[in-house]
Amino acid sequence: MLPNVRTYVEYRVSVAYVGTVLKYIGLAPLVPLLAALYYGESPVPFVVTSAVMLAGGLLFEFLGTDGELNRREAFLLVSLAWLVVPVAGAVPYLVAGTGTVASPVNALFESMSGFTTTGATVLGRISVERHGHAMLLWRQLTQWLGGMGILVLMVAILPKMSVGGAQVVNQEAPGISLEKLTPRIQETARALWGIYVGFTALAALVYYLLFHLGAAPNMDLYNAVAHALTTLPTGGFSPEPRSAEAFTPAIQWAMMPFMLVAGTNFALFWHVLRGEPRHLTDNAEFRTYLLAIAGFGAVVSAVLFAGVGIAETPSNVGAIAGNVEDSLRQGLFQVIAVVTTTGYASMDLNTWDASAQTILLFAYFLGGSAGSAAGSVKIVRWLLAAKATGRSLFVAAHPDAVRPIRLNDEVIDEDTIREVFVFVTLFAVLFALSTILLYLDSVRTGLSLSGLEATSAAIATLGNVGPGYGVVGPMNSFLPFSTASKLYMTFLMWIGRLEILSVFVLFTPAFWTR
Repeated sequence: MLPNVRTYVEYRVSVAYVGTVLKYIGLAPLVPLLAALYYGESPVPFVVTSAVMLAGGLLFEFLGTDGELNRREAFLLVSLAWLVVPVAGAVPYLVAGTGTVASPVNALFESMSGFTTTGATVLGRISVERHGHAMLLWRQLTQWLGGMGILVLMVAILPKMSVGGAQVVNQEAPGISLEKLTPRIQETARALWGIYVGFTALAALVYYLLFHLGAAPNMDLYNAVAHALTTLPTGGFSPEPRSAEAFTPAIQWAMMPFMLVAGTNFALFWHVLRGEPRHLTDNAEFRTYLLAIAGFGAVVSAVLFAGVGIAETPSNVGAIAGNVEDSLRQGLFQVIAVVTTTGYASMDLNTWDASAQTILLFAYFLGGSAGSAAGSVKIVRWLLAAKATGRSLFVAAHPDAVRPIRLNDEVIDEDTIREVFVFVTLFAVLFALSTILLYLDSVRTGLSLSGLEATSAAIATLGNVGPGYGVVGPMNSFLPFSTASKLYMTFLMWIGRLEILSVFVLFTPAFWTR
């Protein structure tokens, strides 16, 4: 048992729940284990991983104690679980000892990127090709588990987690707060995961159907499942070294609506399935989300069509200029992938010039909807910040006016508005600081990033977006960074997935005292 240190946080309760989570996540490696047996590959990495997770889970349960999850314990549980599970998830890479992920730091980076659905990778093109079907499936499965939330999954399947589960789900779910769809939080978690599984299955079916129709020659069953597992969680890990560029335009068009779905609040689909489509069509955040994508997509597509945004003109890029379908597809695909933080790429962004790259860079900060699988700031926060700014300007001219902020006909309380500005400020400060640190470390190690490359690396990891520009472009990897930078970006992915405050609050004295 852990020593009974005097605090106002029952941390042993959180530790015990972390053990329960790790123990059940230990079943996940059985999926790639079966794939390894099917493809004649070694199952050892997954047997070891499952055993490590089970043993680690039991150890945490032994060290902890049973109890109720209150607000502070929920904060601690969420942060610890999202650190411990990716650490254990790195075991298959280390046991296999193959490629660039065979070192501890690289394995941790890849695992954290997977579970946080960031999609940043240290696997280069050659390294991807060296790994078997089972190991690549593990990468994709980590993203799928992290997309809707590993703790939301635990609340859905374990009655034990339903007590205090609302606190846990609200801390883990991306966005401001999770809408309680049913009287019981466990039923809400099951509904969300059911929708998530359904869309994943539908994506796999559509991708594979295009293969059977002859519209996608290399989208076989394995690729269909692999890309479905990384589309819905907005992950972007692909078994193809050149991501979505490896597939026909038909597949790229098919991926877009599923990326859009993944970036939408899944609670809205629950209402649609119950015969209440107006919850989707009348939702202000959803309309703003589509408008932002349409606006950025139109601008980027126009730039590509005009040929202004193309820096190099190899045969597969030069055809874009003046081609309506190609420029529209490439522009929309990249904007959707970035706004939803999916991280796929239908072409190498390093073939774009600085003007097109800079336009797209602004989209990195948008994020999808609250309650979706997307990362970054989130549309709803920008929407509320804009409304609050408008109110401040109005009140400056009309000091006696009382003007509450409304969203979807509901008054937003002032605490929520304050939290929005706190989050955006923290995000901006962390982004700026991270850009400087990554740039300075690159100079120290001789990597010498450009300002744009350092900027894109910082927002790609903090916002859980995935690839950036230059050395971290979608056809490259984060491998050239120093050990210190990779560990720091692993930290950014962790706090970015938990939206900063859930982690930072643990480092305040007020959290541990009255």
